[in-house]
Amino acid sequence: MPIWTLRDASCRFGELLDTCLRDGSQVVSRRGVEIAVLVPVEEWRRLQQPTLPTLKELLLAEAPRWESPVPPRGGWRRQSPSGLD
Repeated sequence: MPIWTLRDASCRFGELLDTCLRDGSQVVSRRGVEIAVLVPVEEWRRLQQPTLPTLKELLLAEAPRWESPVPPRGGWRRQSPSGLD
């Protein structure tokens, strides 16, 4: 990412904004220390989205998100308690 000094960023903000929209994120530094990043709004919105689905989204999903091992049914027989035969 290109680094803009604070002075250049404030004096040439229009150019900084156009460069951000054309080339992507731009870093602003003060006295050699990176202090801020200008990003396009689409990237900002993508970064603000939660990374994990909500419980509601998981429950309403059409397909499961993982495999749940379920043993086959019908293989077990119930035994009568000893002494009641």
